[in-house]
Amino acid sequence: MASVSAVYNTLKDLVNKDQNGFVTPTVFNNFAQIAQLRLFNRLFDEIKDAKRVNRAGFNPGRDKSKFKRIEEDLAIFARVSTISKTGGVFEKPEDLSRIISATTDGSVLLGESTRTSIEMCYDEDKIERILLSDISRPTAEFPVALVSQDIEVFPEAINRIRLRYYKYPQGITAAGEPTAALPNVVVSANDTPTAASIDFELPDHYLNDLVIEMGQLIGFNLRDQFVSSASQGEQAERKQESTY
Repeated sequence: MASVSAVYNTLKDLVNKDQNGFVTPTVFNNFAQIAQLRLFNRLFDEIKDAKRVNRAGFNPGRDKSKFKRIEEDLAIFARVSTISKTGGVFEKPEDLSRIISATTDGSVLLGESTRTSIEMCYDEDKIERILLSDISRPTAEFPVALVSQDIEVFPEAINRIRLRYYKYPQGITAAGEPTAALPNVVVSANDTPTAASIDFELPDHYLNDLVIEMGQLIGFNLRDQFVSSASQGEQAERKQESTY
């Protein structure tokens, strides 16, 4: 995982270039989760772009495929949870960011899975039309779920589901609330990061992106034009490179 100590030391050197400003651990920690969450959310936009490149026939394939790289990075956040019905609904996992798929709970019997895929619906009006229809009404063989604050599954006889989803990076819940697992740097008396620090959950190759993202946030906070401009320039250059 991307080292929080490496990001902190790099930013500290950048901001301290002219001895007119400095990055304290408190300032750094205030922006660490925001930067990580921004990059995490950006992955979903990038995978859409990669799919368009795929369809256009410009995907280089194999290890050079951008689509494959982003899928591998997102796989770190993939989780599976078996959920039981409570009060007529299925409560979302606390760390859920985006749903991948859902099935009824089941097992493997004589080499065959007894699970059934659940069609996901996010539109209240559409689910009403489905439930009232004689043709598309949900059945045990073709269940449908309405995803809103909670998850409702039809037909209502289904009491357990198996949910695949992408979780938020460590330190945040689905409600947007921070937890004790926030990435942070802990320093000793001589301002050296210690083993008590918590690294980012993004892969190592996002270290530079984290420095750029945090440099922009901290530059605005400190009103340091050099740091902001350097970060924005690097970000624009990376965006241009990614279009080729």
